[in-house]
Amino acid sequence: MSPPIAPVGWSRWLVPPAALAIHLSIGQAYAWSVFKPPLEDALGLSGTQSALPFQLGIVMLGLSAAFGGTLVERRGPRWAMTVALICFSSGFLLSALGAATEQFWLIVFGYGFVGGIGLGIGYISPVSTLIKWFPDRPGMATGIAIMGFGGGALIASPWSAQMLESFGSDSSGIALAFLVHGLSYAVFMLLGVLLVRVPRPAGEERAADGRPAVPAGPQVSARQALRTPQFWLLWVVLCMNVTAGIGILEKAAPMIADFFADTSTPVSATAAAGFVALLSAANMAGRIGWSSTSDLIGRKNIYRVYLGAGTLMYALIALVGSSSKPLFVLCALVILSFYGGGFATIPAYLKDLFGTYQVGAIHGRLLTAWSTAGVLGPLIVNWIADRQEEAGKHGAELYGTSLVIMMGLLVIGFAANELVRPVHPSHHLDAVTPEKGAPDVRRRQRSESA
Repeated sequence: MSPPIAPVGWSRWLVPPAALAIHLSIGQAYAWSVFKPPLEDALGLSGTQSALPFQLGIVMLGLSAAFGGTLVERRGPRWAMTVALICFSSGFLLSALGAATEQFWLIVFGYGFVGGIGLGIGYISPVSTLIKWFPDRPGMATGIAIMGFGGGALIASPWSAQMLESFGSDSSGIALAFLVHGLSYAVFMLLGVLLVRVPRPAGEERAADGRPAVPAGPQVSARQALRTPQFWLLWVVLCMNVTAGIGILEKAAPMIADFFADTSTPVSATAAAGFVALLSAANMAGRIGWSSTSDLIGRKNIYRVYLGAGTLMYALIALVGSSSKPLFVLCALVILSFYGGGFATIPAYLKDLFGTYQVGAIHGRLLTAWSTAGVLGPLIVNWIADRQEEAGKHGAELYGTSLVIMMGLLVIGFAANELVRPVHPSHHLDAVTPEKGAPDVRRRQRSESA
């Protein structure tokens, strides 16, 4: 499948809707917590067990993005979006079969493994394409794309909850809900596949609108980026920020119910689903808002806000969150906005440090940090909550230790961000031997300046 090259006069503003069609669909992953209580009741699972499909999905997201990033750069966004459509929808269909036959391993394999591959390939394809369409505003561009991923649960959470209410929360009802999800997302993602276009080749693009023929500024290949401390420092920054946010997100619905279970106004299942939707809105708003802000104040400064203020929000929840529902909700919303902002800003951070040459492939490799965080965050929160419950504790006591751990992780991320410096010129493309199959940028740049 050849990359769909935009014709002369094609508006770059037609590309964001294609990106949103993919990211709004695969962003359903953030609404997984809506399925946790029904699955636990229907199949007799613990909280840790019911998190497995989500955790494996996030692991596969990072791995498929890391190993498929270079292939996505070579084959183009339409190929990648098609693969994402097939894998993500098939994952739901397999999960429907697993729920209908009460085989939980099939749900883990379908939603987590197969669907997770769709998550990873789908996630990086529009991000890389948008950076190339909007080199003047990379933060805003990646914010647009990744905003869709954050907003996916805003749609999916109430939609899934309503489906479970209509179909029933037993295994048959869950199976039917999975089936409807798979078919609906296939149709919606197809719109993105048909609409996406890549920019015209660099030389033609200069003739069309005067942009430079070769990427401007320092350029570093994906392979060389792995040899720089900047890549691994950003890996730590992303991992810490995501672990802190995803721990709340995956456990959101049962967590708010537990926090206020012993009060005079406990949180109902419907209100908890609404809380998940609110978190998704904050996640979505943070992606476009904070990422666009980074174009003005710089990537390093915006991560200081995410990690520093995020630590403060966790401290407030730990100290006084159980005494005030509005304060708990407000702090959680801010944390999730930073969580989303961190995701949306990281591609622009990579572009600043490594250039646009293979930014998609570098971004894919960095998403292994997300895989790690996808295991760490839910594992920390669920495992500690289960152990505390076994010890006879309840309510907000289930989460106190987890919140302290999350604060520590954010402090580590803050320190890593402080150590980030510009990439040494010895790693730039014009200082290393060109890799096999890579364009000779040095020769092209000399030709341009001649």
